[in-house]
Amino acid sequence: MDKKEIAKRYVLFIVSLFFAAIGVAVTKRGELGVSPISSVANVLSCKNPAVSLGTWLIIWNCALILGQILILRKEFQAVQLLQIPLSFLFGYFTDFGMWLVSFLPVNHYGVRLVMVVLGTVILGFGISLSVIANVIMNSGEAFVKAVSDKIHRNFGNVKIGFDVMCVIISVALSFVFFRGEIVGTREGTVICALLTGMVVKFFTSVMRKPLEEKIL
Repeated sequence: MDKKEIAKRYVLFIVSLFFAAIGVAVTKRGELGVSPISSVANVLSCKNPAVSLGTWLIIWNCALILGQILILRKEFQAVQLLQIPLSFLFGYFTDFGMWLVSFLPVNHYGVRLVMVVLGTVILGFGISLSVIANVIMNSGEAFVKAVSDKIHRNFGNVKIGFDVMCVIISVALSFVFFRGEIVGTREGTVICALLTGMVVKFFTSVMRKPLEEKIL
């Protein structure tokens, strides 16, 4: 790839972060839980609402980047440090999204379910753009890849285990912070986990060829 194409791909990746962050914000607004990878940050934001969800996501993503460094050590590539500013962008985009949807009423359970599904679709759309951009992984997927490379296990299986671990941690934190009550990780988290992969697969198959031919 020449420099012009690389630049276009990074622009597309930044756009993908924007849509993924908006998806997280819309799902969060549904108050039924967020995606597994964001669930830990979501519980922390419920416990400490003075610190925004976007800020907690920045902290969580940076922790995952540190985890990659500890796992890979000398095998960690310097270019992967780009995950740090991109994680900050994702956090800022998420807080913007939270402001954007803050006026939407969510008084009925049906509306909350719609918000979860809509947020999942937007999230999946954003992730599909990052797949097509094909320049750098987000910190969550990069962490999974680091683990799978280190233990020589299938990426997909490790990703499932990672998502389950995130949910377990978020539920455990909720029990500790809210005296046995589950807060911030609910049925919306399950819905998001089940639907996101299918949404990503759909949008990737539909958009890859047009984007690569006309933009990239």
